[in-house]
Amino acid sequence: MVVSPVLLVKVIESGVSVRARYYDDFAEHEIILNSVITYWWANDLPPAKKFLELFDSVIKRTINEIIPHKILNLKYDVKANQNLDDASEIEINLISVDADGVGFKIDAETISLKGLRKVDDVFEPKEFTTTFDQCIETPDIVLKKYKEMKE
Repeated sequence: MVVSPVLLVKVIESGVSVRARYYDDFAEHEIILNSVITYWWANDLPPAKKFLELFDSVIKRTINEIIPHKILNLKYDVKANQNLDDASEIEINLISVDADGVGFKIDAETISLKGLRKVDDVFEPKEFTTTFDQCIETPDIVLKKYKEMKE
């Protein structure tokens, strides 16, 4: 019987938890929303867009800790209440994840985040949907470190 690695992503009280498991190895990281959103607001950065960048990075890091890999293919759908620069709410639905051809079973609820951006009375929601289909490469020096950690 072949055991597939599992990626678990869920919303928790303080943010979003990302956990990867393969046999007895697992790695887990959390995105603590209060601190990052405060930073994004203070620096006038688009929270929805910045969250997606951080989300990609945390998934890559978490998987690299159990399966060091050169290429991560990550595909997910995003729905927002405005374009990503102006959205205050987003929903993320993971579709597929594989690291150097090793597919992950996805055990994830739809990640729904609200209150990412303060909106005023004239804010008009306009549904925005897109699919991210990314190929994220690990730099050789970083990959070497992850492989050393596994030994």
